[in-house]
Amino acid sequence: MISAAPIEYSDVRAVSGPLVVVQGVRGVGWDEYAAVRLASGEIRHGVVLDANRDVAVVQVLEGTRGIGTAGVRVSFTGTPFAIPVGEGWVGRTCNGRGEAIDGGPPVLAGSRRAITGWPINPARRASPGDPVITGISVIDGLTTLVRGQKLPIFSEGGLPHLELAVQIAAQSHAGGAPFRVVFAAMGLTHADARMAMDGLEERAEAGELALFLNTAADPVIERVITPRLALTVAEHLAFDQGHHVLVVMADMTNYCEAVREIAAARGEIPTRRGYPGYLYSDLASLYERCGRIEGRPGSLTQLPVLTMPGADITHPVPDLTGYITEGQLVLSAELHARRIYPPVDTLVSLSRLMREGAGPGRTREDHREIAAQLYAALARAQQVRELSELLGEGALSGTDRFYLRFVEAFEQDFVRQRADENRGLEDTLDRAWRAACLLPRRELAAVSETLLAAHYVARKGEG
Repeated sequence: MISAAPIEYSDVRAVSGPLVVVQGVRGVGWDEYAAVRLASGEIRHGVVLDANRDVAVVQVLEGTRGIGTAGVRVSFTGTPFAIPVGEGWVGRTCNGRGEAIDGGPPVLAGSRRAITGWPINPARRASPGDPVITGISVIDGLTTLVRGQKLPIFSEGGLPHLELAVQIAAQSHAGGAPFRVVFAAMGLTHADARMAMDGLEERAEAGELALFLNTAADPVIERVITPRLALTVAEHLAFDQGHHVLVVMADMTNYCEAVREIAAARGEIPTRRGYPGYLYSDLASLYERCGRIEGRPGSLTQLPVLTMPGADITHPVPDLTGYITEGQLVLSAELHARRIYPPVDTLVSLSRLMREGAGPGRTREDHREIAAQLYAALARAQQVRELSELLGEGALSGTDRFYLRFVEAFEQDFVRQRADENRGLEDTLDRAWRAACLLPRRELAAVSETLLAAHYVARKGEG
């Protein structure tokens, strides 16, 4: 039986921003994939954002430049925007629409899947467990990333958040288990896009990376597609192929700006800071696609990266992200000014699922206790630093001076590392003990006597 050709509609009533409004349509629904044929014969692609009676609003992925209300025909497929899924994406570099930009052929596969996706069914969701080792001490030691977790990076403009995200994507692994990385870049400058490609080249050549690049010069509408496309690829690798998959999405603030721009073009009523009222549910539809599924060996872990306009952590993007995710890594402008990389502000960073991925049987038996001790010592050291700045170091007690020595060693030996340095977990935990041992033994109340007997070495001058 020969299938009928799709109906083409030519009654284009308006073109606004990335949107084309078509009248006289029949049987068209939300998220349906559309083809927009220009008078020149060029075909662009789109997705139905809204359908009401005989009017459809189509967002054009390549942008509407050169599109008028005359000579344009729009057809609808009757299905959502779908992509082929499979291992064919691994080792490839594509644009934000999934088109190959590495000189290779288009990605093909035996099955296709709609990019809209669904959150994991709570009845089938398994608890996150076991670590993703990033090779970065301040993360692995104190804010352990757990398989199936969503742990965002909060940053200000001008801080090395992208460099850190690329390093994590390049170095991370799940022990000896099958591991893949999907990197979704949104709204990057060409210089940042090149830096990301160079930093991930080795992982791509190893056949462990799928890279999707949407640059600042690409259509804004493409940024809404990019993370959904990346997550669809990652879901297949994780839940059908059995890999542990890390999805890095940078920069989610650029994504939210695209959502706001499209909402404005549709004439929607803005709410807080001009964002649409559904921004929370929109972000949740992305973040909740990660996790683990009962009875399946793979996992999908997310590392969203977002910049906070004006360093305002109460801005809608970080604020809403914090409600959905399980902790945060916060970068510090003060540490960056002192040339400490990665400039992670330890006391305001947190991995709420660290207990599920660290400790006996997962990392090392002393991991959770030495991490708790470092947090306690850092809180005390911060108070001592403030007191020293106010009254002078001469007003400090002998114990206070030990805390100043400790925090200096912690920042220089534990936190600071090169952007290409991949530390093993044993090295990270040994560095944690080296810093802790600068404190008198009596100050290490968060660590058991058994672990102290095994790891504590008194330093010169210990009182």
